Amino acid sequence: MLAMLPALEATQVGTLVRESLYGFPILVGLHVLGLTFSVGLLLWFDLRLLGFALTSARVTHVYRRLIPWATVGFVMMAVTGALLFTGYAASAWGNPYFRVKAAAIVLAGLNALVYHRSTERGIAGWDAEVRPPRAARLAGAVSLLAWAVVILCGRMMAYTMY
Repeated sequence: MLAMLPALEATQVGTLVRESLYGFPILVGLHVLGLTFSVGLLLWFDLRLLGFALTSARVTHVYRRLIPWATVGFVMMAVTGALLFTGYAASAWGNPYFRVKAAAIVLAGLNALVYHRSTERGIAGWDAEVRPPRAARLAGAVSLLAWAVVILCGRMMAYTMY
């Protein structure tokens, strides 16, 4: 894996990210915009799972309205994040904040998988409740925590990679 990082940086995309006058700032701007859509909208769904916001709406209604837009933001965030990684792969890989960020992204994904495969199966019984069951609330809390760690570590990377 480590041998691949300099090769990744040497690609045309990696060079563009590092050396272009506008490549890096445009990608960072799009990355933050994707983050805003993705995590910003997911936040409301998580708060609904916790029973703190949008409590007059069914959980399924909140999900159907927000998650398609959050998914667009996530794809945008993932693509721009991967492109940014190509420019600084070796530096990022050696940065402890990057590793924590990557672990938090995996945790967020596993949390979503468990929610959809397990917790959500019984949603017919609690969809309209102001306070969903403990498993749903836990999924919302883990999601909020994981994405907060992703964002904080992403910011810390900007200050510790050089």
